[in-house]
Amino acid sequence: MRRLLGQDSFSSGRYQNPALAGTGRDFALKQLSLIEMTTSQKHRDFVAEPMGEKPVGSLAGIGEVLGKKLEERGFDKAYVVLGQFLVLKKDEDLFREWLKDTCGANAKQSRDCFGCLREWCDAFL
Repeated sequence: MRRLLGQDSFSSGRYQNPALAGTGRDFALKQLSLIEMTTSQKHRDFVAEPMGEKPVGSLAGIGEVLGKKLEERGFDKAYVVLGQFLVLKKDEDLFREWLKDTCGANAKQSRDCFGCLREWCDAFL
């Protein structure tokens, strides 16, 4: 084993394996990437500024198809969906069920939209 790792590795009191060099830095970068991956760029853009007149499709989890279905049911702006979110008292289960029933959102889409609105409220209300 000493021959594989090199005598100096043991004499210095450190385990030095070139294959693991930089692991601490790489691990930190991977963790940072995971944090960024937990929310989409669409989510981060939405919660970064006041809602204003943003269309419903600007909400995380709401794409073109769901956006069209929501618009057909009168939810044309993000603030109208926010209103329903608030009427449902920011309750995750109720909001996600409402979104599924209203436009057919799947579990990920409804979770993303809920998280987006919750974080926006935390920042601006």
